[in-house]
Amino acid sequence: MPDKRRRKELQQQYKEMKPDTGIFAIRNRDGGKCWPGVSQNLKGAVNSTLFQLNFGNFAQRELQRDWKELGESRFTVEILETLPYDKDGTKRTAAKS
Repeated sequence: MPDKRRRKELQQQYKEMKPDTGIFAIRNRDGGKCWPGVSQNLKGAVNSTLFQLNFGNFAQRELQRDWKELGESRFTVEILETLPYDKDGTKRTAAKS
């Protein structure tokens, strides 16, 4: 069946995916305050952070308070740096200056 083969192909592709790793920041446009974050899965970390902020249960109280008072539209999410994988693709390395 072609559907089973396609499903196996997609499962294999998923297993081989490598999430972006690096540093991100939530920045307050008004006051210039910035809250950095580091993650081995940038997309997941940003999504999780935004979810927590929108539901009022983010651990960093100062950011949570500002988010609630000013609203989501007054903040930006920035990816500051992504770390590349080694040539063999097994681990990430810090960028060299």
